[in-house]
Amino acid sequence: MLVDMILTDAKVLTMDPLQPRATAVAVAGGRIVAVGGAEVAALAGSGTRLVRCGGRTLLPGFVESHMHLFGGVELQHLQLTGVTGMAALRAAFAGFAAANPDAPVLMAEGVEYGILGHPVTRADLDAVLADRPIALRAMDHHTVWCNTLCLERAGLLHGAAMPPGHEVVIGPDGLASGELREFEAFDPVLALAGVARMYLGIAKGAEPAGLVSVAERAVDNAHIARGMQHCAERGITTLVSMDGNRYTLELLAEMEAAGRLLQRVKVPFHMKPDMALDELDRASAMAADFQGEWVQSGFVKMFMDGVIDSRTAYMLQDYPGMPGHRSEPLFGAERFKDICTEIDRRGLQIAVHAIGDGAVRVTIDGYEAARLRNGPRDARHRIEHIELIDRADVPRLGALAITASLQPPHAPGAMDFPLEGMEAVVADHRLPDAFLCKTLVDSGASLAFASDWPVTDVSVMRGIQAALTRVPYAGAQDERVGLMAALRAYTAGGAWAAHLEGLTGMLRVGLAADLVLIDGDIEALPATRIGQTAVALTVCGGKTTHAAGGFVG
Repeated sequence: MLVDMILTDAKVLTMDPLQPRATAVAVAGGRIVAVGGAEVAALAGSGTRLVRCGGRTLLPGFVESHMHLFGGVELQHLQLTGVTGMAALRAAFAGFAAANPDAPVLMAEGVEYGILGHPVTRADLDAVLADRPIALRAMDHHTVWCNTLCLERAGLLHGAAMPPGHEVVIGPDGLASGELREFEAFDPVLALAGVARMYLGIAKGAEPAGLVSVAERAVDNAHIARGMQHCAERGITTLVSMDGNRYTLELLAEMEAAGRLLQRVKVPFHMKPDMALDELDRASAMAADFQGEWVQSGFVKMFMDGVIDSRTAYMLQDYPGMPGHRSEPLFGAERFKDICTEIDRRGLQIAVHAIGDGAVRVTIDGYEAARLRNGPRDARHRIEHIELIDRADVPRLGALAITASLQPPHAPGAMDFPLEGMEAVVADHRLPDAFLCKTLVDSGASLAFASDWPVTDVSVMRGIQAALTRVPYAGAQDERVGLMAALRAYTAGGAWAAHLEGLTGMLRVGLAADLVLIDGDIEALPATRIGQTAVALTVCGGKTTHAAGGFVG
């Protein structure tokens, strides 16, 4: 047997319950062929690459269980995370505008809802820059704010008819205020910016109209490749994308054929509220046509609500200071049950964005209906986010074998999302039910961790720190999980949630050689320093996809 690579002198955390720890791993033909101790080095041949890890932690490659491939597009935009105040906003746009004289829209990302201390209007943004179209996208990606010129050129200044849950907010003067809520509302802005094709799946559940030229495909491939490199540098070897369509899968298949994939990728079919059930034929076809080790489909993504900050998340109780306002679910309860039943009958997995406790309940009810009508199976249906949940629904997750797909960086105060302002959207008496994690696990829910990149930083190391160091909210219990539970949620737990446990997620003989070497001993690091710890080496399918500049091995 010709062994391609042996990693020795490592603190190996395999995530395999049958062999939890080791000091060496051997790789051949893209697979793990040995996990053990000093004896593994004897497998080396003349062509074997020997990596001496110097006591660093070696883990299964990270599984990013909820991300968006369009993040590669946004790496080129103005980054405003942490920027507040008019002066700082003007300065940021002045420099970005000068550096991008030909951009049809100056797009900015990572914007806090309270960036100006009051609701952002087109007048505010006209004061930032009036003679070029500008658009600011909220951190959560569910709201965009535009100046007047951008609204005018996108055809939105005088408003526009939108499906339920999507809104061009109209100001007191009868014109668009500048705030665009949800994907359909700001899709014309993305079209104006020339990037709408990358968002077609999540925005409309659609495919590109007409033939996409070779040059256009090359641009889109470059966006994906840019995002993949960004993820590889952070130790990620598997991506579960929550956007995309058949076109995305075709692009990925082209990259696989050219040997350019840096991660394994799963891509969903997006089911929208106005779609007929037979649209799911497209989902079944995607699942059948893309089921390789590198590019897969096999699941259906839906949105049940919006987000808390814009008060579009569907709640069981009124929002603070807004009597009678709870928002609405994007799918009616009975129709959603029928959709879940049909998806489940087809043998496909379901992943639903549900943030408010009302949306979480409707989603659980749908999964329960599918199980009752079709009978139990190993479906592993998922709920994405679960930022608020009614206590009566907590045990239902485990009872119905629902995976809690959570994002440690999302909890306000845990990482980049500010704690200030949370009281305006979540009542004090509901804080004990907000952003639960340990409670869900203790009640039997399976756990997968992710970042929701580019909503938050895709750094798994920062995500682990957020999971371990978040401070309990007033009156709430400690929702932190331990280090091993967090590592499992980013590796074996994520692989299991994606039906990939037979391929990746553990360091076990026969599984894919997907590895990440941390630049330190993660068990010895203080939790508050984990996020600063770099990734020394990333290997996916036996191929090195990232090696830190100072790491030789």
